[in-house]
Amino acid sequence: MRTYSKEELQDNVRYLELLSKSFPTANKAVEEIVNLSAILNLPKGTEHFLTDIHGEDEAFHHVMQNASGAIRRKVLEELENTVCITELNELVTLIYYPKEKLDLIKKEKTGDILENWYKLTIYRLVIVCRAAASKYTRSKVRKALPEDFAYIMEELIQEEEERMNKKEYYHNIIDSLVFYGRADTFIIKISQVIKRFVIDHLHIIGDIFDRGPGPHHVMETLMDHHSLDIQWGNHDILWMGAAAGSLACICNVIRIALRYANINVLEDGYGINMINLAGLAENYYTDDPCDAFLPKVNPESMSSYEYGLMARMHKAISVIQFKIEDQLIKSRPEYMMEDRIILSTFNAEKGTVMVEGVEYPLNDTLFPTVDPKNPAQLTEMEQIVIDKLLISFKASDKLQKHVRFLFNKGSMYLAYNNNLLYHASMPITEEGTFKVIKLEDEYYSGKRLMDKMDQMAREAYFSQKELRQTDFFWYLWCHQDSPLFGKSKMATFERYFIDDKKTHKEHYTPYFIKMDDDGTFAKMLLKEFGVDPEVGRIINGHVPVKVKSGESPIRAGGKLLVIDGGFAKAYQKSTGIAGYTLTYNSYGLTLMVHQPFESLERVLSDEYDMMSMKNVVETVVKRIRVRDTDIGKKLMKQKEELEMLIQGYRKGIIKEKLS
Repeated sequence: MRTYSKEELQDNVRYLELLSKSFPTANKAVEEIVNLSAILNLPKGTEHFLTDIHGEDEAFHHVMQNASGAIRRKVLEELENTVCITELNELVTLIYYPKEKLDLIKKEKTGDILENWYKLTIYRLVIVCRAAASKYTRSKVRKALPEDFAYIMEELIQEEEERMNKKEYYHNIIDSLVFYGRADTFIIKISQVIKRFVIDHLHIIGDIFDRGPGPHHVMETLMDHHSLDIQWGNHDILWMGAAAGSLACICNVIRIALRYANINVLEDGYGINMINLAGLAENYYTDDPCDAFLPKVNPESMSSYEYGLMARMHKAISVIQFKIEDQLIKSRPEYMMEDRIILSTFNAEKGTVMVEGVEYPLNDTLFPTVDPKNPAQLTEMEQIVIDKLLISFKASDKLQKHVRFLFNKGSMYLAYNNNLLYHASMPITEEGTFKVIKLEDEYYSGKRLMDKMDQMAREAYFSQKELRQTDFFWYLWCHQDSPLFGKSKMATFERYFIDDKKTHKEHYTPYFIKMDDDGTFAKMLLKEFGVDPEVGRIINGHVPVKVKSGESPIRAGGKLLVIDGGFAKAYQKSTGIAGYTLTYNSYGLTLMVHQPFESLERVLSDEYDMMSMKNVVETVVKRIRVRDTDIGKKLMKQKEELEMLIQGYRKGIIKEKLS
């Protein structure tokens, strides 16, 4: 313990007086130091990393239930030597989905067989729960227990049933739960507690939204989670911009939803009224086949009318989007995106547009709402549609609640326990130095740039000074200097309307080339963000890892982990898998490769799990303790301050407040 001089204590006397209100005597301060010292020596809690969920709520929900294999590993560690594999699989599935699995079991078992099953199962669940809770303090465990079973669970978890004096007491608790009909509820609650203890903290590294059918369900699950952080992805920032009122973001959100036939997310999930857009589509595009705008789903999954209407709405909102984006770029010369003004170059006589100074023929010239003399001008009906949509997005209580949560728990990046987390990339030059970017008349790069972008996004949403501020969300969505995007352009117009595929190419920025080196550049990045470059790692997503083409998620000499393996079904043909997840416990980092999630019914009936392969990225020689984590650093600082307070009491600088 460091010894403080009287002068040092006097210099900190105001803070020590404040601290003494919580610890009014030296003995109270000593008690807290003893408590902190014990916590610092506990094993670190397990962190769980997911990215690029893209609205695949069923697969996401299953990964949350199985904790990327952590539940199964915990069950096997505790029971593998005493329980057969069939019963282990049943127990694991029960922990994942206790209510649903109980319903099936009660159809299969009755009478004494069911009663004995209940007793044995509760006994086994308690063993697993005790092991999962062992790395936490009693206080933390107590706070996590459900109110109606807190006393019973604490008794069962904290007591070893082998103790002769408590053996009968212990088993009587279990017998009573079964006898009085509380076994089902207890099993459901203790399964939730096990999942709570197995994963201490959750990291979502961007792209919750778009493509899949249930991003709103994913958000509700995240809002119920006990401890998490989020690093924004480009698809998240798009929805955040739409909620803030960016017209360009609103158009993109609707366009993508229609492209993947996820109109229910808008209408049922968030209450966005699409009737005016449907009316516009029927008025102007009834005779248009809209072949390039057909939804990316099986046509037999909906009626032919719905399928066609969705394509017409898709084209209608796309044309509005291109008009609004042209207007935005013209009004924002500081974005230097004039080469992305395309619709305004439409030549009706020749049926062409200009892309990066080259004239290309269009494969579709049916633009009934485009004035050849002023292509970017919205028609009166288009203006009504976009005005109504703006009102609908701003008035959606659920969307605004979800976006506020993204701001509350989210950020552009996070440095956490020697890992640097961000969704996509970092703006750099071809030489490998941080790119200097001008924002609001000042120049930024590296960490300062990310901090500035974070601040500007928050201001654009919360200040509500002017709608123009929301343009910055669109900048983060598709600008080549956006760390959330990381490409030379977003070639949406070209993919719809130009057959020449060389115009479709979206070249990755220099960051992605540099990240394929031996780790030198990654170490520079880690140092910039205050992470030890020798032990730290960068973890991100954004670019799906094409496993079947031989790509590896472990790059830059092991300094970069790209854990986007294709959660979104749209990517699984190219990746060959259904996603990566990562866990980081006191023994090291483990990368999980997942199979496609088939159905809850198969999980329950066949006890099938989507986890397919485990890849140990790192195993530490010395087990990681709380003292080695960011929380541990804060606790050690608290310990130092309490030691200073004790010396202040003992040297008479601070008076003890005796009751």
